[in-house]
Amino acid sequence: MSPAIYDPRPVAHPLTAAITGPPDGATVVLVHGALDRSYSFRRVVERLSDLRVVTYDRRGYGDSVAAGPPSGLAQHADDLLEIIGAGPATLVAHSFGAHVAVLAAIARPAAVLSLGLWEPPVPWMDFWPDAPRENVARIAAAEDPAAVAERGAKMMMGKERWLALPEEVRERRRAEGTAFLIDMASELEAPYDWAELRTPVIIGVGEQTWPYSLAACRELATRLGCELFVAEGQPHVAHATAPDRFAEFVRLAVALGRR
Repeated sequence: MSPAIYDPRPVAHPLTAAITGPPDGATVVLVHGALDRSYSFRRVVERLSDLRVVTYDRRGYGDSVAAGPPSGLAQHADDLLEIIGAGPATLVAHSFGAHVAVLAAIARPAAVLSLGLWEPPVPWMDFWPDAPRENVARIAAAEDPAAVAERGAKMMMGKERWLALPEEVRERRRAEGTAFLIDMASELEAPYDWAELRTPVIIGVGEQTWPYSLAACRELATRLGCELFVAEGQPHVAHATAPDRFAEFVRLAVALGRR
């Protein structure tokens, strides 16, 4: 794999994109989900050495906490558009990151060749169950973002691993709570109209994800008339648990943009 090269292009915010792979390779931008960061894609990136892969921490997460929380989903999309420029690029997004990618593709279709959306959460749609929709609303209305972020981190990594982190790292993770609440609030009503999307799409899902998410991805793929990629035996975070399969999903998204 080529060593990471940090993109020197000036942008209108303190987000920095890391680029790996050959300059003439097909460009893929990986967009992470909520309470996550670009680091979680590292093993996927290692399997895409022939592609020009761009990763970045969304505003309010990881190294981009210093940028402050986003004003909303539109600012996340603006950030992504700043990073891809005129493109063309394939956008592959995990979970909440799918909203950022879709909004960017609607805003600048000429710059986005194709989309790979991994388990896009769509709580505003009629087939999304009430219980997980209500959970999103509870998170969005929480009064202590830091506590929500800490609780989420403990759920993902386990209490022992959380306690083993240096306090400075735990504080950075707690600081992601504000962006997380803003992200969740943006899902309570439709943030875009799927009918406005003209970019080819493939949807991915882990077979062992939450049952409602698996069913929702199948229904969404049917409504959009697009391919559904199922990673057998994998959970929601297949980019971490099965990097080979997720890299395969990325390649299918790239191929979709070449048709």
